Amino acid sequence: MIRGEATVVNRLGLHARAAARFVQLASRYRSTVRVEAGGRAMDGKSILGLLLLAASQGTRVVIEVDGVDEQDALTALVGLVERGFEEEA
Repeated sequence: MIRGEATVVNRLGLHARAAARFVQLASRYRSTVRVEAGGRAMDGKSILGLLLLAASQGTRVVIEVDGVDEQDALTALVGLVERGFEEEA
């Protein structure tokens, strides 16, 4: 199991479209993914779970990945968050 941190940088935070992008990317990997923010941890492959984190701009999230492709998954997911979920500014 490995962990990484990222800051939500996009203006709207972890909203529905951003959560869907995160889940879509996380689902490409066999590893389990958990996302923690504000003292809560949710399944990183669940849009509803991610929305319940209510992670606004500037929120620090911890991404925890466990499985055979954990390093690739963590690198991709941290990158997605740090790029603002690939949304335009």
